[in-house]
Amino acid sequence: MLTMEEAMLQCETSFAEGQIVTGTIIEVRPKEVLVDIGYKSEGSVPASEFEDIKEVKVSDKVSVLIERLEDREGMVILSKEKAEMKENWDKILTICNEGGIINGKVKAVVKGGLLVNIGVEAFLPASQVDVIPPRNLSTFVGNNYDFKVVKINQERQNIVLSRRELIEQERNERRSKLLSEMMPGDIRKGTVKNITDFGAFIDLNGLDGLLHITDMSWGRMGHPSEMVSLGQDIDVVVLDINRERERVSLGLKQKMANPWEQIETKYAIGTKVQGRVVNLVPYGAFVELEPGVEGLVHVTELSWTKRIAKPSDVLKLEEVISAVVLGINREEQKISLGIRQLETNPWDEAQDKYPINGTIKGRIRNLTSYGAFVELEDGLDRMIHVSDISWTRKINHPSEVIKKGEEVEAMVLEIDRENQRISLGIKQLSQDPWSNIDNFYKVGDLVTGKVTKLASFGAFIGLEHDIDGLVHISQVSEEHIDKIKNVLNVDQEVTARVIKIDKGERRIGLSIKAANYSNEQIEAEQAMLDSLKPGEDLVALQHAFEAVDTTEEGTETETETPSEKEEE
Repeated sequence: MLTMEEAMLQCETSFAEGQIVTGTIIEVRPKEVLVDIGYKSEGSVPASEFEDIKEVKVSDKVSVLIERLEDREGMVILSKEKAEMKENWDKILTICNEGGIINGKVKAVVKGGLLVNIGVEAFLPASQVDVIPPRNLSTFVGNNYDFKVVKINQERQNIVLSRRELIEQERNERRSKLLSEMMPGDIRKGTVKNITDFGAFIDLNGLDGLLHITDMSWGRMGHPSEMVSLGQDIDVVVLDINRERERVSLGLKQKMANPWEQIETKYAIGTKVQGRVVNLVPYGAFVELEPGVEGLVHVTELSWTKRIAKPSDVLKLEEVISAVVLGINREEQKISLGIRQLETNPWDEAQDKYPINGTIKGRIRNLTSYGAFVELEDGLDRMIHVSDISWTRKINHPSEVIKKGEEVEAMVLEIDRENQRISLGIKQLSQDPWSNIDNFYKVGDLVTGKVTKLASFGAFIGLEHDIDGLVHISQVSEEHIDKIKNVLNVDQEVTARVIKIDKGERRIGLSIKAANYSNEQIEAEQAMLDSLKPGEDLVALQHAFEAVDTTEEGTETETETPSEKEEE
């Protein structure tokens, strides 16, 4: 019979560190569980090694691994997890060799991935967690999943898992099934997987389809994110399937009727409509009448009278405006709109408001080299051509007689409704003095007037009846004159004799030096002047005068500039 000492010795020798034994739970504490393994002292197992400490009960049996027979307090240190790991190792090796699948619980986040308990601790790389690597791995902690064992190191007892391979395998199976069953026109549920500038990729539960931006809405869109968001569940229409390349085209707008189908009925020509300005371009403004239906207001259709350089001068983005439908092209999905048609075209009333030969008053709005623009009413400008300002004066620029902002009176000469033009004239308000020139001036008459302009070839003298006469430099004095400005000044009053009247060219030749000539001298010069060809420039009078006056030495030596020649 064994003595007490021998029994204790035998008990001690039957337990060893690293040994797996079965024990009975004798007490459950918040941080540890006490287990009786038949040793001289109880063993302690960390409470964290139990899946749910609340379900652990006294008298439950549990397999544990002896890590240390006695610690400083004489307590046996036990591990439930290490016992399970050691017991499961052979099973894990069998599964790995067969490429099998095993279930496990994610235990914690570690560097580069997750730690998984599959009976033993295994490593799940972050790249193998899902098809798309998750941003937050902590969301997987505490969850159970199926894993495929992809690598094992028996010596180091290291196992690498993959959840992604199982997901991809399952997706491939679903993809094949979807491709075989799916037909154009089907409506399928999906989840927005990715958004790009040109569209969104939709996960159809195993098969990705492209929802192009042009198939999202019948209306205008700047970016797909205006319609969908990541993770959003949506119903889409299958538009096209390429089974060989496993590509599917999807649509959203096809779930609704095409607004252009009955466009002519809804927006008949001449109809007044309202819409929102969605885009401004140099040539016009695009107006959204409803989602998917836009019309263009061309810049020329903004106003009857105002010259609008660009639509942004009068319209703003997002502004709600009224317009009139001018034209519809359903095939090209285009609608022409007009804003000016909301008002009466002032040109329709121009003929009645401004009758031909009638007189008007208006303010000079602008001056150009060829005429002056008169504002008859808001935005209605009409032109007085430079040739219709004076019967008698040679006007190089309207600013010589008219100032900007000045109010003038003029006669309506012509109305061109198609080209939106009204021609006005100032000189037509009075009679052409040249029609009665014989009643006003005759050759030999002595006249008085003021110098209005100087040129290298002579001076212009303002006479009565708004007529200018020309005194050539050779006709100023019996003596030779180098420069006209040496003897005459603008606004200087002079007396001269009429020596030439050219009705065809509407010109009068004067001579200051002939003011004191006798009738015989005038007749002699007149004979020479009459020898000039009709219409010949009055500058040529110099040669005629020199031929009569034998005392004149030489010819005019001063060179005329292009501008001076033009003034002549």
